[in-house]
Amino acid sequence: MVSNLETDAILTNDPGAARDVYIVRTGSANLASVAAALERIGATPILTSDPADVLLADRLVLPGVGSFGAAMSELTQRGLVSVLRERLSIGRSTLGICLGLQLLARASEESPGVTGLSVIDAVVRRLPTAPALRVPQMGWNLTEPRHSCRTLAGGYAYFANSYALPEIPKGWRGSTFAHGESNPVAAIEQGDGDRLVVATQFHPELSGRWGLDLIRRWVIGRPTVEAREHEGIDTHAEPIQRLAANAADASGVARC
Repeated sequence: MVSNLETDAILTNDPGAARDVYIVRTGSANLASVAAALERIGATPILTSDPADVLLADRLVLPGVGSFGAAMSELTQRGLVSVLRERLSIGRSTLGICLGLQLLARASEESPGVTGLSVIDAVVRRLPTAPALRVPQMGWNLTEPRHSCRTLAGGYAYFANSYALPEIPKGWRGSTFAHGESNPVAAIEQGDGDRLVVATQFHPELSGRWGLDLIRRWVIGRPTVEAREHEGIDTHAEPIQRLAANAADASGVARC
């Protein structure tokens, strides 16, 4: 059996993840935590606002904390809207985080009249409110895959959001979370391997070992254990993913 210390050692400084990963400067506050998470798995984070980098980087993270309208304004001022649309249209490996997922949509109720990247023909909606429902959602919630996902796995993730996509878009695989009687989108994915687009409403960089392992799978372009077992691929050599799938709890955030 692999101990927690051995698990952390496999997750951090993984030789297979030793790749340059560009992070878009969106003016958001979570760039440092995203960079730190990439370093923990062995990748090299590079902050950029250069349109050429955004278009051509092998792997790119689109993070986001703040409002839909402000983020789109920032991307427009930096000349990044058209290159992001082109990048995503050809499926070049991209990881959208929190607001980074919402920006893929056509629009958001948060910022009426503002056009998003329109990679997804959908509108981001405010989470339903009720006496027992707290908005914004701040804290841990269970994510559950709704398709035969290759990168996304079920587990507890850390959320900080008032808005979300109400349903998984057509043509995408995805997972959801429970919010009262609704099940908004927790994450979506499209493609595979080195052509893999993943976008999460939650913060994987703040979601313990489980979140780090999701980032790691995206960086190395390798499917989850569940997907590999379905394909008949031997998974015994990689115990880390089976352990990490059950490792997310409130204590994990302190290790991020």
